[in-house]
Amino acid sequence: MRLLFWKDFFDLIFPRNCLLCGRNLFDQEECLCSICKGTLPETSYHLRPFDNDITSKIKGLTQVGLAISYLRFTKAGKTQKLLHQLKYQDKPELAEVLGKWYGEKLLSYQFSSTWDVITSVPLHEMKKLRRGYNQSEEFGKGLSKVLGIPYQNLLNRKKYTETQTKKTRLERLDNVNEVFQVSDIKLVKAKNILLVDDVITTGATLCSCTNLLLANGANNVDLATIAAGGSI
Repeated sequence: MRLLFWKDFFDLIFPRNCLLCGRNLFDQEECLCSICKGTLPETSYHLRPFDNDITSKIKGLTQVGLAISYLRFTKAGKTQKLLHQLKYQDKPELAEVLGKWYGEKLLSYQFSSTWDVITSVPLHEMKKLRRGYNQSEEFGKGLSKVLGIPYQNLLNRKKYTETQTKKTRLERLDNVNEVFQVSDIKLVKAKNILLVDDVITTGATLCSCTNLLLANGANNVDLATIAAGGSI
């Protein structure tokens, strides 16, 4: 009874609001209200993981297995607002919740036995220290919790790269060349890996990481992102 009182008290002083519409959240709701969650622009890429917008972008750049994404990006849309919250509004819990929600969808389509390990595109330590977390890592951990697949940091970013936002596809490929390194080859060798990131635009970063994992003995690398189709 006392715990319930204090919970009600803190909810009154520090209300939990939907990150999209601002409505007060019910106890069972996480980050988004049921209405906003139900109207997220979800993709159907998990139904055609070998033939979709992502696979078209990365064709010829890497030998990826399947490529999927939870949400479709539209300028000034809900997905862009969520990505902005992740990068600039200190919302690591949102990334994990999105990972859980996508994990539930993938679980319902029998993806849980597809991978041995989940990993993410790493941030440079300076950027991670400034932001406080890596949103792609939090997304991967959310997937991990639902799918029952271990999450491990298999990659390190050894160079600090400038923003990719205004670069062409070729410029982005040059910008990420030799940026990453494998943290431990033994963790990569002969593994089926799900590599995750927050958003895919040209695919340069994901392709660079995929090629590195394959060159270090990974059996297969698949890709999953929070969003596809644009950038902040």
